[in-house]
Amino acid sequence: MSSELEKLIELQKTDTNIRKLKQAIESAEQRRASIEQEFEQHASSIREIQAKRDAAQAGRAGLEKQIAENKTYLERADRNLKGSQNQKEYETAMRETDALQKQISALETQVLEKMTEIEEVEKILTERADEVNSLEADRAKSLKNFDKELAANRKEFEAKTAERHEIFVTLPAQKAAVYNRLAQRSRDGIAVAEVVGGSCSACFMKLRPQMQVEMKTSDRIITCESCTRILYLAPAESKAVIQES
Repeated sequence: MSSELEKLIELQKTDTNIRKLKQAIESAEQRRASIEQEFEQHASSIREIQAKRDAAQAGRAGLEKQIAENKTYLERADRNLKGSQNQKEYETAMRETDALQKQISALETQVLEKMTEIEEVEKILTERADEVNSLEADRAKSLKNFDKELAANRKEFEAKTAERHEIFVTLPAQKAAVYNRLAQRSRDGIAVAEVVGGSCSACFMKLRPQMQVEMKTSDRIITCESCTRILYLAPAESKAVIQES
């Protein structure tokens, strides 16, 4: 393998790393938002349960207030009943007493229902207590790890960019121009492709046996007859070609 081809391979590997790092950095905000959204969904489901409990507790408090008010009215109705002067006053007080007792009984039934609802919700919250307690800590940890990974990606991106420049400037101008043209033309940025199993790993076109042998025996840079990318054989592939030939 010629030194120029080795540099082209190294340049391609470096560019591939740079491309992946750039994509990771550019998509950072979206990925961070996804982490936030994931935890927000968990938090939202817990808040819904807590809101249900709070609503039930408020409902119970409202019912108990009505019961207390009705008991006050019932005491007044009892006094009216005991102090009635005639049949009409007695019947009116009796009707009021009966109505208030029924209302209090109905309200007390509703209080029991609210208490049952609160117990059920509290049970769910107890079961999810660890999740509730650790949710914010887990969120902070995930975001901290994400920021750490992003900082590492940015640092590596700068290092790989500098490394690319060092490799690129050592290439002959013509080879550098060809590489850039092929890389810019390709959507995946691949200008130098490995031959795997006798085929170009970029376009999957099968290479002629003679071309595979020539790649091993010649220092000439060979391009794919289908996609025109620069080709190379990894050491294992080179050994296999020699054995087959």
